[in-house]
Amino acid sequence: MASDFIRDIVTADNASGKHGGRVATRFPPEPNGYLHIGHAKSICLNFGIANDFGGTCNLRFDDTNPVTEDTEYVRSIQQDVQWLGFTWDDRLFYASDYFERLYACATQLIEKGLAYVDSLSADQMREHRGTFAIPGTDSPHRDRSVAENLDLFARMRVGEFADGAHTLRAKIDMASPNLNMRDPALYRIRRAHHHRTGDAWCIYPMYDFAHPLSDAFERITHSICTLEFEAHRPLYDWLISHLDLPGTPQQIEFARLNITYTVLSKRKLLQLVNEKHVNGWDDPRMPTLSGLRRRGVTAQALRRFCEEIGVVKRETVIEAGLLEFCVREDLNKTAPRAMAVLRPLKIVLDNYPADTSEDMNVVNNPEDESAGTRKVPFGRELYIERDDFMEDPPKKFFRLAPGREVRLRNAYLITCHEVIKNADGEITELRCTYDPATRGGDAPDGRKVKATLHWVSAAHAVTSEVRLYDRLFSAEFPGTGDSDFLTQINPHSLERVPNAQLEPSLATHPSGTRVQFERLGYFCVDPDSTPARPVFNRTVTLKDSWTKAKD
Repeated sequence: MASDFIRDIVTADNASGKHGGRVATRFPPEPNGYLHIGHAKSICLNFGIANDFGGTCNLRFDDTNPVTEDTEYVRSIQQDVQWLGFTWDDRLFYASDYFERLYACATQLIEKGLAYVDSLSADQMREHRGTFAIPGTDSPHRDRSVAENLDLFARMRVGEFADGAHTLRAKIDMASPNLNMRDPALYRIRRAHHHRTGDAWCIYPMYDFAHPLSDAFERITHSICTLEFEAHRPLYDWLISHLDLPGTPQQIEFARLNITYTVLSKRKLLQLVNEKHVNGWDDPRMPTLSGLRRRGVTAQALRRFCEEIGVVKRETVIEAGLLEFCVREDLNKTAPRAMAVLRPLKIVLDNYPADTSEDMNVVNNPEDESAGTRKVPFGRELYIERDDFMEDPPKKFFRLAPGREVRLRNAYLITCHEVIKNADGEITELRCTYDPATRGGDAPDGRKVKATLHWVSAAHAVTSEVRLYDRLFSAEFPGTGDSDFLTQINPHSLERVPNAQLEPSLATHPSGTRVQFERLGYFCVDPDSTPARPVFNRTVTLKDSWTKAKD
């Protein structure tokens, strides 16, 4: 079992008999956007603690703001949680399930003299609230009678008043040093169609009211939130202590996830989508779980990443390279190898028999013997990477050059003897010879070569579009200070390679299949792919090339 300060709290609670040794957590997303990698940390933590202690974890949608919520988000969130490997069994809930109970709790607070209907406008309430240095001032409506507040609140519910005309507020302390305790709003009038309740309600509870009560209704024991809710905990506890509820949950805060070269603000992610800086929520450059999945990141790698970063109380920033490391570590073990040439340069083997081909037996994954082998066709005409040849190479360039011998992976040693160019001086073809005695790639006389190149048979190659994805932002901390995060979008975050040449085994893989293109990186079949024209997304390079690329 993992160890962190939250698990230590749960262990101590169990030892003391708190909650009768019962452990119940929940993952409570708002259905107003797609989940991102920060949510993955919370999912792994909440469901992980439940698994570790033999407890339960609910999935509950905090759907209290119908203006921003949509069933599309509900579906995507459920899919993402399941993809990460977790299940909520029959414990799927919505805050909207509790609208009647929440209304009854608000009425109970009014009856106890702990809530009142305020008729100040939003701007006036803001003025009365004060600042960190200046105490707030009481609303002129704060001393309305219980009877008047009950009457006004009931009339708010049936739609008698315009949006914004009245607000239900808790009566706590306008001089509190914690601004969240200065008579916070509990209900507001908002005429908007709700994705589940339709037009049945025109008043909706505030998140800070609905969240602790929903936890209590579900008898959650440990309500785990990110650190920005620490200042809201006194209100959470105040509501739990002043209402007759079936449970007494405890709120615990941990530091949210921050990653370099990434934004995790829902508002900013929505802006990227709406303004078409990316191609939707599942764009492989997005830090959303659907985007990471489409890019080829595995659930196992993401869970490993969450384990590596741990759970702490203090805000930290995680290097993006750690996620890439976890992805490489996972895919190195599980992804079959294949050969693909992204920028093809044609080779003709002059001494290889024309109209002839043969199959090379190639290992699918040297890290996994059970993956077996495959047949890769070889012929007289081949493609290699254009970058693997230089006509006038520098000293440390060991790949193919005129008069030089290199190895073709799992095939033969070849030597280049002629360079053919077009009228513009561009190299279009290389004429080479092969050594028939070196089948498999090694010379029987023991001679050595300094480079091994991947290749594809031209006669059997499958033309593919390959999308080379890189980090979405060129700034390590996009949007900090006075900078506009949109101006820091990496212009090279997507490069489309339209005519990559792939070995034929890659033509029929279904969407989501992950492979290693030898010497190039890890790639994933995109949903746009067809057998006639496969489409592959680069998941991650074989090693970190970001720093070198930017120098």
